[in-house]
Amino acid sequence: MTKTLLFLAHRIPWPLDKGEKIRPYHIIRHLAARYDVHLGCLTEGEAEPSLVPALLPFCATIGAFPIDRGRQKLRALLRARPGRPLMPDFYFDPALNNWVRELLRARRMDAIYVSSVAMFPYAAAAAGTRRVLDAIDIDSEKWRAYARDAAFPMRAVWAREARTLLAYERKAASMCEATLFVSEAEARRFVELAPEAALRVDWVENGVDLERFSPEFASASPYDGEGPVVVFTGNMDYWPNADAVTWLSEAVWPAVRQSWPAAEFWIVGANPTAQVRSLAARPGVRVTGRVADTRLYLAHAEVCVCPLRIARGIQNKVLEGMAMGRPVVATPAAFEGVRAVAGRDLLVAEGAEAFGRAIDAVLRGWYAEM
Repeated sequence: MTKTLLFLAHRIPWPLDKGEKIRPYHIIRHLAARYDVHLGCLTEGEAEPSLVPALLPFCATIGAFPIDRGRQKLRALLRARPGRPLMPDFYFDPALNNWVRELLRARRMDAIYVSSVAMFPYAAAAAGTRRVLDAIDIDSEKWRAYARDAAFPMRAVWAREARTLLAYERKAASMCEATLFVSEAEARRFVELAPEAALRVDWVENGVDLERFSPEFASASPYDGEGPVVVFTGNMDYWPNADAVTWLSEAVWPAVRQSWPAAEFWIVGANPTAQVRSLAARPGVRVTGRVADTRLYLAHAEVCVCPLRIARGIQNKVLEGMAMGRPVVATPAAFEGVRAVAGRDLLVAEGAEAFGRAIDAVLRGWYAEM
């Protein structure tokens, strides 16, 4: 008899254009070989519910429930109490919660897989069922980094979220049979923060689809300029991504352009913020918005960059660039967790001057020979 599993995700895991979708999608595909997977997830935007059919080959049932970010922010603020983090309330939806409760009443689940701490409230009451928490990253550490770099009053807001969310992460881990992270470094750091969970913490690293992201990928170039192209790919309403491309455009790119006047920096990804869109006014900077396939942009770029200053876990964009045989330049924060050798497999540089020199070195040693 096939076992049954409830999989909870804070985003519908399709299309595979963001790390928070890529990891759960591949885990669902893996689990579907041994379980009847019942997927409960949240959707954002009018188009996302239409993505459900793409997941039906791997799921017995799917409950996909739309949320509005503005309404969810208000819900989280109204439910705020001393010691209560905002994130779990931001991702709480009564319709999904009812769907989960009815499913657990109707079917016996052999296990519940909780993808991200944000989804643990939906599984909190299922004490009799084996629960695996895939925390992925230590979210509280991310908020702590936000607080470090923010000005008042957001510094106080992010610091509070870091403090209260860590307490919630520890509580969730204590109630689950296992807690997973995306890298050994993340797992070891969580054990430092929550030593009581040491015997139930492990890690499952992200990989990359080597058939999809391959040096053999063939396509026409999407670029229309004459000079070399430096590219960044990622969802551009995610603050660390927006911060990264802003920093490169302002602190690194002018020096690169002095040596390479025709060079272009392409920022490729959905939902660019107003700040990111404004970068297109700078010489040699292009902002695309959502594209159908990022592989076109990776395949025809001379350099793939990952200048993240705040990062947790493993960066899929680094793996994808390397898998496609492109030279990659990354910051130490973006390199953390990647099983590669700096200086051989990619270049790692810290600080604006060093990052610019690394880009220039790649262009002089690789593009000049084209």
